[in-house]
Amino acid sequence: MRILFDQGTPVAIRPYLPKHDVVTAREQGWSTLLNGELLYVAEEAGFHVFVTTDTHLAEQQNLQNRKLAIVVLSRNRWKSVLAKIQEVVAAIEAASPGTYTKVEI
Repeated sequence: MRILFDQGTPVAIRPYLPKHDVVTAREQGWSTLLNGELLYVAEEAGFHVFVTTDTHLAEQQNLQNRKLAIVVLSRNRWKSVLAKIQEVVAAIEAASPGTYTKVEI
C-alpha cells in the first residue's frame, strides 16, 4: 500500500509500517500544497492512504467519492502517538478507498 504522511504527521510511525511504501508530502515536493490540492495530487499519484493530523479536514474538504482513504490522528505529539501506535497502525492497515477514520490520541 502507498501511504502519504501530511505535514505534522510523525515520521517515526514509518518503521511500524514495514510492509508499505510510506513517504511524506515534503519528500514528494508537495509541502506547499493546500489540503484540497494535496488530496488531488495524492490520488493522481496512486496513493492509497493519506495520514494527517488536521482534525478539521472533514469540515474543510469534500471527502465524498475520494479514491484514497484518510486517517486522521487527533494529536501529533510522538509520545502520545507511540502510546497508541497499535491503534494507529491498525487504522492505516484497515483503511480502504473512500474511508475516513479518526484515531483519538
